[in-house]
Amino acid sequence: MRDTLRVQLWPLPTLGIALAVVAGVGLPLLDERFQSDMPSWLRTYLYSGTSDAARSVLEAIAGSLVTVTALTFSLTVLTLQLASSQFSPRLLRTFTADRYVQTTLALFLATFTFALTVLRSVRTGEDGRTGFVPQVSVTAALVLTLASLLALVLFLSHLAREIRVETMMNSVHSDADRTLERLLPEKQDGLRSEKRDGLRPEKREASSGDPATGSPPAPPPPAAVPEPPANALTLTAGTSGFLTHVDEAALLNTAIETDSVVLIDRRPGSSLIAGTPVGAAWPRSGEPFSQETRTRLAAEVPEAVRTGTERTDLQDVAFGLRQLTDIAAKALSPGINDPTTAVHALSHSSALLCEMVRRDLGPRLLFDDHQRVRVVLRRPGLSDLLGLAVDQPLRYGAGEPAVLARIAALLREIAWCGAAGQHPPITAALARLRSAVDTGDLDATERRRLTRLTESVDEALAGRWAPGRGD
Repeated sequence: MRDTLRVQLWPLPTLGIALAVVAGVGLPLLDERFQSDMPSWLRTYLYSGTSDAARSVLEAIAGSLVTVTALTFSLTVLTLQLASSQFSPRLLRTFTADRYVQTTLALFLATFTFALTVLRSVRTGEDGRTGFVPQVSVTAALVLTLASLLALVLFLSHLAREIRVETMMNSVHSDADRTLERLLPEKQDGLRSEKRDGLRPEKREASSGDPATGSPPAPPPPAAVPEPPANALTLTAGTSGFLTHVDEAALLNTAIETDSVVLIDRRPGSSLIAGTPVGAAWPRSGEPFSQETRTRLAAEVPEAVRTGTERTDLQDVAFGLRQLTDIAAKALSPGINDPTTAVHALSHSSALLCEMVRRDLGPRLLFDDHQRVRVVLRRPGLSDLLGLAVDQPLRYGAGEPAVLARIAALLREIAWCGAAGQHPPITAALARLRSAVDTGDLDATERRRLTRLTESVDEALAGRWAPGRGD
């Protein structure tokens, strides 16, 4: 629910309208009650016009803020359309989640609503009642108007910066970094400290925890990932859509109470079709499930697998890479033909992948109180992530030397950051790159340069980084 509200434009403006109504009703009442007791020094800073002038001011504020709000909405919609057509439809979440845009709209609507609500409390005395001007309320409306004008100027400046592709990619990168921090734990094998010391992970011997030297003990071996037996109960999706997240607490509780092991074989971001398999469950004890247990698993597991109409970064670690690859692929389309943007997108993808290889990309395991594996959640491996970042730019940019050179640099950087066990996906991607270089429409000079770059990837896989080979 929080993630859904975060990317909507209406919650903050709606809250602003509600607060403005409360303030527009309550503040004039306080005005009327304490106006006679107000100190003289404070009166000098408050609105001192007549009731007719107050009504004119409030009417002008309300009318102008409606126009400004309409302009702001129009510019926002135009920006969303530009982002969708020029870069990627999956970037719209980044724009609609922009707190600056939401807050600006909330301020404009709140100012309009407050002025309109206060207007009803201004009395001119023509109807036989005593004339009344809510000085504090009118002054507050003027202050809100000045704040709205300032916000409009800042909003235009913010919008001009946000529609730049560099800003978009930085925003996607930042969101993806936060997703990695939240979902992927760091490896416990000292990889980060080894890199700071300039050592390859496979070159460092495991420490057994020598008290004399103060070295830390070696981490415990990871838990084995259970695989479903042949007679495992097949679990199907309850609804169609994109797998947005899995309710881990509910899934773990079901697995414990049914004394079973549950495997969700589809990753967040996958497209699910109702009635098709999403995983399996099998009894931990080896005894067959009772009919009641089978019915319960078939009912409760699909409820814990939540779907939506679009991909989100709630539990999808690959969503940021998907957005960056979309930008690169769109930039390489014949209608746009902007390889520089594709190169920049690949640079962001390389940074994300280098961060990912330092983290645990294996399946997520949930344990019961006795440290027994109860739930296995599949997550994308390095092969999937690397293919997502490289395959489309390699296909659409096969004739552009700058794109091929950046892909080679990407593989070199990941080869240096990754451990020996992560080399096979890099080697497979390198083979695809070499095939594209050999078969591409390139001249001899470009082909020689790209060949040198692919050789630098081999050197990085071997633990060597020769200066100048990446140029």
